[in-house]
Amino acid sequence: MPFHRGRLIDHVHLRARDLDASKRFYRAVLEALGLGHAIEEDAQHFAIDELWIDRADDTATGAGRVSHVHLAFRAKDQAAVQAFHRAALAAGGKDHGGPGERSYHPGYYAAFALDPDGNNIEAVYHGPFKASAESVVITPELPLP
Repeated sequence: MPFHRGRLIDHVHLRARDLDASKRFYRAVLEALGLGHAIEEDAQHFAIDELWIDRADDTATGAGRVSHVHLAFRAKDQAAVQAFHRAALAAGGKDHGGPGERSYHPGYYAAFALDPDGNNIEAVYHGPFKASAESVVITPELPLP
């Protein structure tokens, strides 16, 4: 039975204590999942698709606290989940549940790691699937307000 994903979240914003450590971690895990393209970064932030990370101590934005969330990245297969977990640990993450089948539903295969700020980051493979598109293309209508 088909189901929809990708309609609810515009972006996720994390605040990191050590931006360089977060850049290393997220670059490694996203590349392991085949999602490391289109990374945008400068001294103040790091972004890829809907994920935006900046410094928790950035006085320009008034941010002062690190984020504490659970994020789950979609993996294309079990091997990608395993690669994610290896990359996360090699890039400074902490093991929070090695690759394996979970009881959430049949075919739920996932791994978990804590990022440098303690966010619970997951890679999950729900079993064989066909996506309707690789990504969503947004084309602004002109004139912009």
